[in-house]
Amino acid sequence: MVAPSAWASHILVASKSEAVQLRQNITKLKDFQKIARKKSTCPSSQKGGDLGWFRKGQMVRPFEEVVWKNELATVSEPVKTQFGYHLIWVHERDEA
Repeated sequence: MVAPSAWASHILVASKSEAVQLRQNITKLKDFQKIARKKSTCPSSQKGGDLGWFRKGQMVRPFEEVVWKNELATVSEPVKTQFGYHLIWVHERDEA
């Protein structure tokens, strides 16, 4: 059986205050992608933060919890992991 999978993008920054500030400027996907290209410290920033499809269990737990709970096509609250603070945009989920 194949694990459920999701397609998400993220913006990774060093501080919660920066994540909160960036989040205020995001109302649609285009905003998210533009800010990801300019501000995210993850290599995915070159693709507007796009992480592509990944299976449940592939990401660190705090990140993954948001991917499975957050409403689709909205920006998450800042999420802290060992990498920094993420803003996550979930495009699609396949829960099969």
